[in-house]
Amino acid sequence: MFIEIRTYRLRNGGIPAYLAAVAEGIEIQRRHLGTLVGYYSSEIGPINQIVHIWAFASLDDRDARRARLMADPEWIAFLPRIRDLIEEAETKIMKPAAFSPVPTLA
Repeated sequence: MFIEIRTYRLRNGGIPAYLAAVAEGIEIQRRHLGTLVGYYSSEIGPINQIVHIWAFASLDDRDARRARLMADPEWIAFLPRIRDLIEEAETKIMKPAAFSPVPTLA
């Protein structure tokens, strides 16, 4: 299993608009990406950040799921609603330690 941690730094004050848009479009992502571990916004520390975490069976699983998402016309039409709010993006792929709890995959 692999965990993908995606961190976005948004325009100043962009969190409410971003979260409102994602609330309407998250099902498109879930349909393709599968297991959403969590979706968070920063309160303390670096401001204007969104972090969303997804779980995948393997890196090949992640690649296939992301390719399907990026080919979905509904997602392509949705992207402009959030893309202009994002100033910086970072993705980390994490492998859990043998003793770590892991989410159940969808």
